[in-house]
Amino acid sequence: MKNKRDLMIMLKEAGILFAITLISGLVLGFVYQLTKDPIRLQQERKVREACQAVFADAADFTEQNIVLTAQQQEAYGQMGVTVGDVYLALDQSGSSLGYVIEVISSEGYSGNIGLYMGMQKDGTLNGISILDISETPGLGMEAGNVLVPQFENKKVTAFTYTKTGAQDDTQIDAISGATKTTKAVVNAVNAGLQFFGEALQEGGADNE
Repeated sequence: MKNKRDLMIMLKEAGILFAITLISGLVLGFVYQLTKDPIRLQQERKVREACQAVFADAADFTEQNIVLTAQQQEAYGQMGVTVGDVYLALDQSGSSLGYVIEVISSEGYSGNIGLYMGMQKDGTLNGISILDISETPGLGMEAGNVLVPQFENKKVTAFTYTKTGAQDDTQIDAISGATKTTKAVVNAVNAGLQFFGEALQEGGADNE
């Protein structure tokens, strides 16, 4: 009798646990369905704002389906970066103005740094917009104030960073006390410039 009573108690507890798990799953599923569209729309808005920040003249942006070769992925990986989404920037008439390239660096001081860069068709960098960053407050988090303005309207093939003051368009003044953040951003931009030249620019390696 005791064993039977113990079995009934165990089955009852198992039933209660199953019911709780089922209800929790249904609630989580409902919450996900309720919030997924607002979250998606918010992310799309953030991306749109980032694109507009680096291509103010554009009226619209269309995502491009560009597949990197294994060699390209390896080369960018060695730089500590990933080339993400690419958008074609269009004017009011639908003509191409250039591209917006997403680049993500895995070498930030506190994590990934995601940025967007606007490239005119002639290779001029309109500027960059940092979308994701979680660096040290007062140091790496100053990237938006210190680094971003230095990339505006530059037409170079690559950047370097310096701690002694930029002497020409290819040099970027490092954030004081945040060399690692500076390096991550500069490397990310250089990867974007390289990708643009190889895959997007007219006459580039993939456009011949």
